[in-house]
Amino acid sequence: MAETHGEISGHVCRRPAPVQTFNHRSSKWVRLNVGGTYFLTARQTLCRDPKSFLFRLCQTEPDLDSDKDESGAYLIDRDPMYFGPVLNYLRHGKLVLNKNLTEEGALEEAEFYNITSLIKLIKEKISEREAKTTHSPVKHVYRVLQCQEEELTQMVSTMSDGWKFEQLVNIGSSYNYGNEDQAEFLCVVSKELHNQSYSSYTQPSEKAKILQERGSRI
Repeated sequence: MAETHGEISGHVCRRPAPVQTFNHRSSKWVRLNVGGTYFLTARQTLCRDPKSFLFRLCQTEPDLDSDKDESGAYLIDRDPMYFGPVLNYLRHGKLVLNKNLTEEGALEEAEFYNITSLIKLIKEKISEREAKTTHSPVKHVYRVLQCQEEELTQMVSTMSDGWKFEQLVNIGSSYNYGNEDQAEFLCVVSKELHNQSYSSYTQPSEKAKILQERGSRI
């Protein structure tokens, strides 16, 4: 058989280029499949913390036996919504969470990946938040109710839903035709709002509405 030299009928016969394979161990880029979502990042980014799971994952001779999907991406069975902030922290050193994510959830992921500096940062943020909540001043809402002597015992005994008695003021008596004079009282009650704002207290409970109705005679 005659040997051909790359030309057939005056046309150049081009051989197909060899298929390029993505070598995770030698490439500076790493592809991850986290909970079904793909992430592509630099190997250098994943190696920020030498004690982390991600550092061990992308070593030339890893001590982790990690599965890969059909595209060659490392499979990690974790929440991709939280992996995004974790990866961004490794990129720029700041923790940025969307409003639908919690610091406690991010802490769970940081502990799973064993990123020590991120674990420390999140714990500090949680401690600061809890300290701020603990030392915030307690707000109160007050109501003044007017009642007669015969109603006083029942009104005080049925108060609940966080309301408590503060002060009782005798304002004299009222005369009802055919009945004996009834002593009139102003009863001051209060309720703690804790971390709520005054504006947020817009819908009183049924029990609070009863107290309001009793005080409507003021």
